[in-house]
Amino acid sequence: MTIATWNGTVIAESDDIVTVEGNAYFPRESVRDDVLRPSDTHTVCPWKGTASYFTLEVDGQVNRDAAWYYPQPKDAAAEITGRVAFWKGVQVR
Repeated sequence: MTIATWNGTVIAESDDIVTVEGNAYFPRESVRDDVLRPSDTHTVCPWKGTASYFTLEVDGQVNRDAAWYYPQPKDAAAEITGRVAFWKGVQVR
């Protein structure tokens, strides 16, 4: 089981992880909805496509753009469709 935590709180857990470029992508349904806040941030990867972001909010603490996903990944990255990855201090183990 792979678990993502931030500030001591489990925000995602799954045994169905896809690893791309060293990042663990969790199925979206395995991520807690109550800690995700939509973000207007977007970035572009030449081979994966355009990423969208979520801000995490746990116990009043905010971690801006700490989760990302590809709503419509390019064909080369089809395996991460419907998946979310983390950074900015989120511990994945």
